[in-house]
Amino acid sequence: MTPTLFQLLAAAMFALALLHTFSVAFVAKIAHRFPHHAGLIHSLAEVEIVFALWAAALISAFMAVEGPAAAIAYVEGRNFTEPLFVFAIMVVAASRPVLAAMGNVTRVVARVLPLPGAAATYFAALTVIPLLGSLITEPGAMTLAALLLRESHFRYRLPVRMCYATLGVLFVNVSVGGALTPFAAPPVLMVASIWSWDLNFMLNNFAVKVVPVVLINAAVVTGMFMTTLRKLPTEDASGDDHRVPVSQALLHLGFLVAIVVFAHHPPMFLGVLLLFLLWAHAYPVHQNRLILKEALLVACFLAGLVIIGGLQQWWLKPVLQALNPQQVFVAATMLTAITDNAAVTYLAAQVPNLSDEFKYFVVAGAITGGGLTVIANAPNPAGMAILKPLFPNQTVGAGGLFIAALPPTLLMFFAFLLF
Repeated sequence: MTPTLFQLLAAAMFALALLHTFSVAFVAKIAHRFPHHAGLIHSLAEVEIVFALWAAALISAFMAVEGPAAAIAYVEGRNFTEPLFVFAIMVVAASRPVLAAMGNVTRVVARVLPLPGAAATYFAALTVIPLLGSLITEPGAMTLAALLLRESHFRYRLPVRMCYATLGVLFVNVSVGGALTPFAAPPVLMVASIWSWDLNFMLNNFAVKVVPVVLINAAVVTGMFMTTLRKLPTEDASGDDHRVPVSQALLHLGFLVAIVVFAHHPPMFLGVLLLFLLWAHAYPVHQNRLILKEALLVACFLAGLVIIGGLQQWWLKPVLQALNPQQVFVAATMLTAITDNAAVTYLAAQVPNLSDEFKYFVVAGAITGGGLTVIANAPNPAGMAILKPLFPNQTVGAGGLFIAALPPTLLMFFAFLLF
């Protein structure tokens, strides 16, 4: 199809947003040169702000070219369920009782591992919680894993190389770890009902390859930094979390489950979130600070991606249609790095008469590439928002993240391709 002038403009703004995303570390350094404007420049270096900023520019251009009515109609026609869901799940998943419950699960696993205390907790956080993402959804798993790693390891100011390696493995493991069920990972969720993929299908075709890779990825990064991990304190970094009453933990887990159950119905899960906020306000003694700001920034990022990404179909869809199954596996992995992986599978689901092999490989590619960049998978901005303050200059470079995530991504790539 021949793109319209506005579609070309949208593609150009998408490219500029990507360039901005990969330049945030450079932008952050510029802030030191202009102290009077450091606040504004630091804001432009926030990854979560990038796509929201360019989405606002795109809608402004839309109004100028097509008129306000057309721009409003386009925005109202987009589906913002995912950004709202990620906001709700992040707030509840980061509550102290939920963290305490997941921390207990992680510690139980860590105790049976033949590793030093800090290393065992590190390995468990990079394996158990990402795989639990198949039950509590990937955004929930990302939030929990990032918060637990922050409190048990990142707060001790890890070496820069270890920070990036950990983030890369976390992103990849969460991206693939949610693919054990048909409802937890956004790229799988987009196609599961359309292609009739049930739990049995996911276990037989994805879980048998995903689980070993998740374990190997975590084992490799644990071995690489064993010297540092041996030096970290082995005491329980979660403080007095174990004193959270069981009733509070069960209730908060109930809030979490309710949000997951109603994941496709914003009025329902936002109602659950309001009840949670009421309860948290009533019993502050059992709460840490709620991460409302961080969750809101992540939601803005995803909303911006929804707005800009919705105008990229004119070039994404033909690319997918022109490829065979093996080629689409490579293409989906690469495209995921520059656009949300759920968008890739969503577009594939619009193509009629695809072979079963094509369907399998497009989803495999989408989840494989989900850790390469912050925009590759919807939960990634959540992990970034939580761990970024403990990186140098409080900034995560896109290039550093890509390099760190590439080895675990390649391992998953060849696991799908060869087995």
